Amino acid sequence: MPPSVPPSTPPSDRRGPSAAAPPAKRAALRRLGEWCARHSVLVIVLWIVALAAVQTANKTVGGEYSDDFSLPGSQAQQGQQVLQAHVPAAAGTSSQVVLHDAQPLTGFAPQVSQAVASLAELPHVLGAQSPLPPAGQPAPPGGPLAADGLTGYITVRFDTNPTLLGDDYLAGVDAAVAPLRASGVQVEYGGPLGELARPAPDDRSSEAIGFAVAIVVLLVGFGSAIAAGLPLVTALFAAVVGLGVLGLIAALSTFATVAPTLATMIGIGVGIDYALFLLTRHRQNLMDGVDPVASAGQAVATSGRAVLVSGCTVIIALSGLSVSGISFMAKLGVAAAVTVVSAVCGALTLLPALMGLIGRRMDRITVGRPIAETGTASEATTGDTTTSEATTGEATTGVWHRYARRVEKRPWWYLIAGVVALGVLAIPLFSIQLGHIGDGADSTDFTDRRAYDLMAEAFGPGSNGPLTTVVDQSAVPAENRPTVQAAVQQALTGLPGAASVGPLQLSPDGVVLFNTVIPASSPQEQATTDLVNHLSDTVLPDSVTGTGAKTYVTGNTAAQVDFLDIVSSRLVLIIAVVVGLAFLIILAVFRGLLVAVKAAVLNLLSIAASYGVLVAVFQWGWGGPALGVAGKVPIESYVPMMMFAIVFGLSMDYEIFLLSRVHEAWLRTGRSQDAVAHALEITARVISCAALIMVSVFAAFIVSDNIVIKMMGLGLAVSVLVDATIVRLLLVPAVMTLLGASAWWTPRFLDRVLPHIDAEGEGEKAEPVGR
Repeated sequence: MPPSVPPSTPPSDRRGPSAAAPPAKRAALRRLGEWCARHSVLVIVLWIVALAAVQTANKTVGGEYSDDFSLPGSQAQQGQQVLQAHVPAAAGTSSQVVLHDAQPLTGFAPQVSQAVASLAELPHVLGAQSPLPPAGQPAPPGGPLAADGLTGYITVRFDTNPTLLGDDYLAGVDAAVAPLRASGVQVEYGGPLGELARPAPDDRSSEAIGFAVAIVVLLVGFGSAIAAGLPLVTALFAAVVGLGVLGLIAALSTFATVAPTLATMIGIGVGIDYALFLLTRHRQNLMDGVDPVASAGQAVATSGRAVLVSGCTVIIALSGLSVSGISFMAKLGVAAAVTVVSAVCGALTLLPALMGLIGRRMDRITVGRPIAETGTASEATTGDTTTSEATTGEATTGVWHRYARRVEKRPWWYLIAGVVALGVLAIPLFSIQLGHIGDGADSTDFTDRRAYDLMAEAFGPGSNGPLTTVVDQSAVPAENRPTVQAAVQQALTGLPGAASVGPLQLSPDGVVLFNTVIPASSPQEQATTDLVNHLSDTVLPDSVTGTGAKTYVTGNTAAQVDFLDIVSSRLVLIIAVVVGLAFLIILAVFRGLLVAVKAAVLNLLSIAASYGVLVAVFQWGWGGPALGVAGKVPIESYVPMMMFAIVFGLSMDYEIFLLSRVHEAWLRTGRSQDAVAHALEITARVISCAALIMVSVFAAFIVSDNIVIKMMGLGLAVSVLVDATIVRLLLVPAVMTLLGASAWWTPRFLDRVLPHIDAEGEGEKAEPVGR
């Protein structure tokens, strides 16, 4: 496979049309950076005003966050619509108000009746069912009152998901059950109502931990207190502005409860990384004697271009989530993209302003040797030089340069070692179990967890995930409906996997049959998912074959199973779309077909390794209890899809940062191995520093009370760590060495079709003072 440029072509002629962006675009970025540096006070004031404005608007008209797993057209949703049309009192979203006392609850009959009546009068409540039987009658077996009479639950049905109703609504629920609590009865909220009662997520401790580690890393890396503070200030400003914008968007559409935390996690991580990439270039310029304003402009025109390309890549990867057709997933992608946009804006405008304001006082307070680029390679090289020093103009004494030379001598050994390491980490992936994490895995500080435990102890674990079967007989002649009812009841008798099956009830209009099935297992167990699928796919349809009746399984647990099935079926599509988009971006930026293939394959391997770690920690239980997770839990159904889009996008940061320097050196010298060593010498310290910061930011969210956030934090931290070490420092140098000049080969027809993107603003050089 021939290289895209013949070896005999002089280095100065190897740039070609793909090596440089149009002059107008380069000049525009340079002018932006210089203008922000020259008018630093104005830019900083504008950012402060923007931050205050969006936060004030968010507190005034910002929206609420809520988890809504409903899917239009799904079986659970269709079943709810049938119930709503024929049995409104049995439709809607149900939640349990769980009661427990050391004395039988029948002794609190007046307070229970008062609470039920008050709950039924609340807005959005379709009905409330008392756990106590009528006076003088025994409690029916399998009913809402336990056999010992100490535990019972009020079933409250809402016409909407209670998590959408806000904290003010919860005050009304608390007032309704106040007489019970005043009498000493323990009252806990289960299901969606329990989620509404949870305190708002407080990520300040996670953010503080992430920032503390980032400060230490930046101080050690930069060796300057002022320089260390600039990426943190930029990332914080950008993240807060982005969260304010997200809150305003949430007023127009419902976002998941994890959306702001996810946006914070991604925004701070990429914000620090982007600022770090620009700042290292700027500091090298200052060391070379360049004027601070000109240096800021050149940093934005070069590394700023890489930030712009990387940010666009992350956003494109996140937009791939919309291919799932699930609004819940697409909105999570939007939430993360909002703070990525604000991080890019902060790096390209606020950071140059801060750099211009500080000027040459960057190293006034030093604590060690700073990180900066190792110098600019000599342009005056010839094609017949044989040593790295002569070819690149770089000293070969650097530790990373020597490391790259060792990789060049035994590339296959390093390649095999890296692949084996990723393969070992990925082994647990083959036993992954997707599902929904039940309330039983949460902390006992939450009312829904306490309600879960009371229900499980008194009624069995399946009582926390009741299923409602629905049979629509609209198309069945009236004379045949009794036969249908008998067939359905017989099919449900002795149902495997069910703890109890309630009697079939007939809607007032005689058209719809419905009943309650209590699984024998907890909602998050695979056995419950199997029961739902068995009911919806086999038991109910077979029982009404040939009659014209339609069957559904609905309820919260059934909706979660439908969500899982749809997410699982579309995960491969998401992977294909995201990989395809990232492949095209790398191909357009570097004009190398094999480089793009390499990036896609290695990123897939690193993500598989991070999935394997998640399975081992949470599903196998190897580290879940240490992280505050009760027992073994499945991998939340949408976490792999979200992780894939985010990680694949974030990995492009380091990919573009490293490969742009390899490509830059290769275009200048035409020597592939020297280009790899030169790029690794320049970027390895910065990539390691940036990755360590991002890992610390993500890992800090493991202390979150939300288990999904724990999963996301650990998964993203492992992904970045693996990507920045095994992939970026082991596999990429080895593969690039093996590929040689053919890495940059592109078929002519592709070169004509693809857009020309300059990732590092090749040709943008700042002039030292006085030149």
